[in-house]
Amino acid sequence: MRFGLLTPVVFRPPGQANPWEEHGDVADIVAVAQAADSLGYHHLTCSEHVVVPAAAAARRGSAYWDPLATLAFLAGETEQIRLATHVLVLGYHHPLGIAKRYGTLDRLSNGRLILGLGVGTLREEFELLGAAFADRGARADDALAALRASWGRPVPEYHGAYYDYAGLAVDPHSRRPDVPIWVGGSTARSLRRAIDFGDGWVPFGLPPDALHEMLGRVRLPGAFDVVLECPGLDPRHSPDETRAAVNARFAAGATIVNVAFRHDSAQDCVDQLRSFKELFPEAHWGAGRSATGGCGRGRG
Repeated sequence: MRFGLLTPVVFRPPGQANPWEEHGDVADIVAVAQAADSLGYHHLTCSEHVVVPAAAAARRGSAYWDPLATLAFLAGETEQIRLATHVLVLGYHHPLGIAKRYGTLDRLSNGRLILGLGVGTLREEFELLGAAFADRGARADDALAALRASWGRPVPEYHGAYYDYAGLAVDPHSRRPDVPIWVGGSTARSLRRAIDFGDGWVPFGLPPDALHEMLGRVRLPGAFDVVLECPGLDPRHSPDETRAAVNARFAAGATIVNVAFRHDSAQDCVDQLRSFKELFPEAHWGAGRSATGGCGRGRG
């Protein structure tokens, strides 16, 4: 039983974000991140979109702080908590671009990166960036295989359907050949992609009963994480409802739950972080990298 934090301010989904977050600043983010770090939460998150079509903003939100800049900054403000992209869109990046940029972040954070990756769905964003949309699933599979072949290698080599390279130095890069990869998505195909290439699955928008049914159809690898969101929690004022909502996620098959709270300031969020921890004394608290889920399986 482990808990990550859906970092406030940096991503504000409609219906989930609290009103004050629209005007939150760097000091607020740092205060919350440092509290989560000291309390032993497993990871912080930051999502990626370069642009969001105005017509989709009411459903998706429009605020997406850049994950590389944000997590690199927070790496310098924290000590133990992991830093999870939640998620990068694979089609917007060459695998070696990810290996270089996020490998550098892994070095800067002393091995605290969790690389969450997804296929992406916003056609307008793909077109703006000149990225292929129609075959993005197959490209994502090839990119994941290329990443697995490239982590921790100063001169990586990979020969695939979409990506083909050798004899190219990547310096700096992650020293770890097993940076953990979580694959996002809500379909059976995304789960299969996570099993084939990743160390965890991060489903979006699936109720616990649907998740339980999907997981019952597959055999998961050992040390494989299933990461479920549980937003809108109020552990100080509604402790019973909070425990019930979180326990439902674990009963459905989650190994990690990403939490988000109701609060009206950064300090109120910090107070909620403390109250939530008190509700779950049986959980694993302490983000040391030797904990389960702190490194990938090193397939490659």
